[in-house]
Amino acid sequence: MKGVIAGGDAQTVAAGKEILEQGGNATDAAIAAVFASFIAESVMTNICGGGIAIVGDIAQDKAQVYDFFVDMPSGKAHPEMDFHEVHSDYGPAQDSLYIGRASAAVPGIVAGLSALAKEHGTMPLKKLLQPAIRMARQGVSLSPSQEYVLEFLTPIYEDTPEINKMYRKGDGSAWRAGEKNAFPKLAENLDQLADEGERVFSLGAISQAILRDQADYGGLITAEDLANYQVRKLEPIRITYRNVELLFPAMPSTGGALIAFALKLLESVDLAKMEHLGVEHIRVLAETMRLTNIARPVWDAEASSIQERVERFLNETHIRQYQSHLNAILRGDNHPTEPVFPKSPDHTTHISVVDAAGNFVGVTTTAGESAGFVVDGTGLCMNNMLGEADLHPQGFHKIDPGTRLTTMMSPTVLLKNGAPEMILGSGGSSRLRSAILQAVVNVVDFKMPLEKAVHNPRIHFGAGVLHLEGGISAQRALDMEALGYEVNRWKNLNMYFGGTHAVALENGRWVAVGDSRRGGDGAVV
Repeated sequence: MKGVIAGGDAQTVAAGKEILEQGGNATDAAIAAVFASFIAESVMTNICGGGIAIVGDIAQDKAQVYDFFVDMPSGKAHPEMDFHEVHSDYGPAQDSLYIGRASAAVPGIVAGLSALAKEHGTMPLKKLLQPAIRMARQGVSLSPSQEYVLEFLTPIYEDTPEINKMYRKGDGSAWRAGEKNAFPKLAENLDQLADEGERVFSLGAISQAILRDQADYGGLITAEDLANYQVRKLEPIRITYRNVELLFPAMPSTGGALIAFALKLLESVDLAKMEHLGVEHIRVLAETMRLTNIARPVWDAEASSIQERVERFLNETHIRQYQSHLNAILRGDNHPTEPVFPKSPDHTTHISVVDAAGNFVGVTTTAGESAGFVVDGTGLCMNNMLGEADLHPQGFHKIDPGTRLTTMMSPTVLLKNGAPEMILGSGGSSRLRSAILQAVVNVVDFKMPLEKAVHNPRIHFGAGVLHLEGGISAQRALDMEALGYEVNRWKNLNMYFGGTHAVALENGRWVAVGDSRRGGDGAVV
């Protein structure tokens, strides 16, 4: 075996597979796949967004978090800036968000992927870009899940003539699942990146195009913002759960610590003795999710360092307090009131890779829902992370310039006896936490093979509502209502419940599973 990879689209996975077949390591394959995802999954992520990766390097005997999420720009908000509200229709619910030039935060993906290539890869960045360049030039097929997202984000993709044209076929008709669409201007930008290196995005021609566009149309990103952006290298959060070790990112990830906290609560309960998705199991998961949300303000509170924040939130005394709450609720005590948190960016994707040597990478990226425009003279779409209300609780454009925004994204690694056994991650706002949590529990507690662990129906509890995915029986929903839960029934497996793309070691062999909820795929090379 040369390697194993899972991601959010077959075309994304094919790019990473191509690099593994050519002898690249896990980092090489992950980088190629991420660049390919900007074309194959362009409604989930793009080259002007941000991301977080966990990298395990055998030669260095070290696991490290790479934070290349977005920064607050330094331009001052003003009445003439391009910042306007649009509404998207998800079917069961409608959503309000803001797009335009002043919704774009300082992007970090190119800097992050370039740092990974330089510090952990074995192939030049130019070679790793070739699958994405070819795909952008020749075209990619739209998957049904990408079409679904494109449809309910129609107001964004029709906001300006340039982006509307980019997402329509040559005859002007809508791009539909199974049909191909090319991105020739983006191919040119990727060619520039391949020839000139990452500086083209921070100091070169592409950065100048972004800056002209921001200045001409009311954006807030400055030359200093692009030139001074820094990739951060951090230690992962490490916890034990049952007989395994798990690694998560800390700040700017909120999700990593919250998943770790939830797993530590579950350690006080013997899940293995419960019927999977029986009343007792669902109730334990729901109350764990409730208590994690109740504890979340302790994590979110200001701290002098990431380590202080981790120690405050995951120390044994704090965990035991909430374990006691959980077990008291399960014995019949009333549950406390759960706070309501705004929705995080939902349009996120993940890639998991392990190579033959045991090097591993889990990388999650997002651009929000896209800012609804194409940078003048390029094929670049920007992120709209400044238009996401949950990232700006004090109001839009109030955060200090240069501040790294927070994210729920949490690439996750499971180790046994110090060696990787599962790499996973998910998109899906707060539901990515419940998706990762249940995948880990399914593997560790219920001993499920990865395919079953990923594709079993899920639950999600938040804002006082218990969501039951399709495949959970109607009787189970009635049972939970009889216990006092407000239940929302879903008919089928749905991308609302995340998209967990994972690789795992089973019976001495690596397997890969892309979550069908979000069009995922996997490959073993």
